[in-house]
Amino acid sequence: MIELSDMIVQLRQELYAAMTNGPAGPVRFELGPVEIEASVTVGREAGVGGKVRFWVVEANADGKVATSQTHRINVTLQPRLVTPDGTQRTVLISGDDVDGER
Repeated sequence: MIELSDMIVQLRQELYAAMTNGPAGPVRFELGPVEIEASVTVGREAGVGGKVRFWVVEANADGKVATSQTHRINVTLQPRLVTPDGTQRTVLISGDDVDGER
């Protein structure tokens, strides 16, 4: 399992790579809302200041986590490109198709 925050960090890195590594051709795609659906388990650290953590259950978890302990969540992210001066812009994505991509 990985933490939900780690999954979002990885998604941010993948979107940034798609934006910067694609060919500079004339056709670009505007990045709209990114919807994530995940199965998570919720855990809390012991103690007074214990944090609540959300752990994403991997698809091949081979039954180690009982379904009664998992929760389905949906998260919608609105990616924006923020320039060094604080201006927000629409994110444009370009690049080649990747096997298995939908």
